[in-house]
Amino acid sequence: MEDVYNQKDTYLRKKSEAAVVVKVESIHWKSSQPLTEDYLRHFDRVAALYDYNPWTSSSWQERAEQLDRERQLSADRAGLACVLKRFNERAGNAPEAMRAVNLLKDERTLCVVGGQQAGLFTGQTLVIYKAITLIQTAKLAAERLGRPVVPVFWIAGEDHDFDEVNHIQYLSQDMQVSKIKIEHPTGKRSSVSNLSIPQEQWEAALNELDQSLIPTEFKDDLMSSLRAFAEQSITLVDLFAKIMAKLFGSHGLVLVNSDDPALRRLESPMFRELLEHYAPINDAVHRSTAQVVTLGYKPQVEAQANSANLFVIDDDERVLLYADEASQDFTDRKKERAFAREQLLAWAETAPERLSNNVMTRPLMQEYLFPVLGTVLGPGEIAYWALSKGAFHHLGMQMPIIIPRLEFTLLEGTVQKNMHKYDLTLDDVLHRLDEKQQEWLRKQDTLQLEERFAQVKQQFKASYQPLIEITAGINPGLGKLGETNMAKILEQIDFLENKAQDAVRTQFDAALRQFQRISASVLPLGKPQERVYNIIHYLNKYGSGWLNELLEAGLEPDGQHKICYL
Repeated sequence: MEDVYNQKDTYLRKKSEAAVVVKVESIHWKSSQPLTEDYLRHFDRVAALYDYNPWTSSSWQERAEQLDRERQLSADRAGLACVLKRFNERAGNAPEAMRAVNLLKDERTLCVVGGQQAGLFTGQTLVIYKAITLIQTAKLAAERLGRPVVPVFWIAGEDHDFDEVNHIQYLSQDMQVSKIKIEHPTGKRSSVSNLSIPQEQWEAALNELDQSLIPTEFKDDLMSSLRAFAEQSITLVDLFAKIMAKLFGSHGLVLVNSDDPALRRLESPMFRELLEHYAPINDAVHRSTAQVVTLGYKPQVEAQANSANLFVIDDDERVLLYADEASQDFTDRKKERAFAREQLLAWAETAPERLSNNVMTRPLMQEYLFPVLGTVLGPGEIAYWALSKGAFHHLGMQMPIIIPRLEFTLLEGTVQKNMHKYDLTLDDVLHRLDEKQQEWLRKQDTLQLEERFAQVKQQFKASYQPLIEITAGINPGLGKLGETNMAKILEQIDFLENKAQDAVRTQFDAALRQFQRISASVLPLGKPQERVYNIIHYLNKYGSGWLNELLEAGLEPDGQHKICYL
C-alpha cells in the first residue's frame, strides 16, 4: 500500500470485490486551539511545554530507550495483562487483540495509548478516528523500532458527565441534525461504568436508530449486531467496548476500562503516590499553567487552588477532592463533605475503586499502567496536556510522545455531485458557502429584481424629496410628516422586494435543498463533521469497506485534516 504522508491525492483500494474506492486529500484546517495549531505547525514555539518533538524521527528511539532505562514507577505487566485479558474477553474482542494483550507481558513491548468517554453507539466519529490513529501509529512505531508496539484504547468509564455520552446525532432525511438519546437512570453524578441502563432504554434507542436508517444491503446485519450487543450490555461501557471490538479487534486494538475494579487494584500504589504528592503535583500544574500564559496562550484547563486532582466515590457520586489547609484533610468544593487524609490513604490500599483520576492525573496513571511510547490526542487534549509536564517530572516520569489524532471529513457521493454541479470547491464549502449560494441565486435572477427595485427606490426618493422640502416651507410639521410618509413607502417597496425574492427562491427550492445538504453534511451546526455525527449511519450506507481501507492505508498522523471522498 502506497504511503500517503504529505501527498495531496491518494487512492486507496481494498483488494476484495466489495471494495469501496476512497480518495483521500490532505488539507490544512486551522485548529481552534492556538497552542495546538503551533504544536502542529510551529513546534519550536511550544517545545518547552513537552518532552518530545513528534516531528523528529529520533524521538521514537529516545522515548523507547527512556522507558527501558527509567520506568521504575510502574504496574506489574503480568497483572495488567491478566486484567486486560478478562475485560477484552467480556467485550468479545478478536484473537488478534488477545494476542496483543499477551505481548504486554514482554518487557520489550511498548504501547500507543489514547481514549475517549464511552458514548452511545460509540458517540462522535472522532472516536473512530482516534482508534484508527492508534492502530496506524502502533504499526509505524513497530516498524521503526523493530519491537512490538500495541495500540490501546482507554475507555474513560470513570467519567461522570452523562450528558456528554448519552446521545448520538445524525443527518435526517429532511436535512436536520437529529438526536437519539437515553435518559440518566439515577440522576446521580456516578461514573458511567456504574450506571445500569434498563433494557427498555436500549430497546427504545435501537428502535429510534432503526427508523432513522435508510434501507440498505448492510442494515439488517448492522442492526442485528447492535441488538445482540445491547442484550449483553448493562452499561454504556459494555456496549461501547463490544462495538469497538467488532470494528477494530481484528487490527489488534486492545481495550481497557479505566473504571475496572480489577484495574483499580493494580493502580493502588499510584493512588497512594498521587495522594501523598498532591501538593507538589498541583504546584507543578500551576507552574505549567503560568508558563502557558507567558507563552501567550489561554490554558485549556483552569488550575484550581488546593486541588488534589483526584475524585472520591461517596454515596455513589464522584466527588472532586480539595485540600483543607487548616486540617490537612480533604473536602469537596463546597466543604459539605470531609475525608480524612489517613482514610483516603487507607482506601488507596484497601478500596482503590473508591478513588478516581481527574483530567490532570489521568495522564500520570496511564503512564504508570502502560509503557507508553506515544499517546494519541485530539486538539483540546494536546492543549491541556501542556499543563502536565511538571507533574510528570515530579514523579520521575517523562511525557510520552504526543501524536495528533487523525482528523477526517467524509464527503459522500451525493455531496460531491452537488458541489460539482454548483462549481464549489472544498474551500468554498468550508468558508463561504452562504456567499456562494447567494451569488448563485443572483445569477438565476434574469429579471434583475435587485437592480430594478434599487432603481425604483432611487427614482422615488429623487422625485419625492423636493415635495417634502416644498411642504416643509409651508409648515415644518408637514415636512416631518413627509419624511415619515417617504420612509413608510420605501418600507413597503422593501416588503414587495423581499416577497419577490422569496418567490424567486421558491422556484429554486431543489437547488437550495442541495446547498443545505452540502452544509449539513460537511459543517453540521457550524462544526467539523467528526464532532457531531456518529459512525452508524455511514456504516449503514457504505458498509465497513471504507473503514478497512483507511486502516490499511498507512496514513501517518501528520497534523493535516483528511478529506475522504466516498
